[in-house]
Amino acid sequence: MKPIRWVPHALENLAAREIPGAEADKTLLAPEFVVPGEPPRSVLIRRYHDPVLNQPMLLRIVVEDRPDEIVVVTLYKTSHMERYLRGLVP
Repeated sequence: MKPIRWVPHALENLAAREIPGAEADKTLLAPEFVVPGEPPRSVLIRRYHDPVLNQPMLLRIVVEDRPDEIVVVTLYKTSHMERYLRGLVP
């Protein structure tokens, strides 16, 4: 696997939005879904249980797959699963 580089904005979002680092790592390594974003970006998606909010959440990580690395551009969690999973889950 290519090395992963986090831009400062993504690291700020990780902390500010109280996203567990372990969940971000799981999403980067084994996303449930990968959808195209604005080229050259893709969005990695994974469901998880948020311990802070004590509810199911969806983690979305925007990445750029470059020839020598994967760049994490931004990430966020949302409870609007049906909106982002529409058409992805049977």
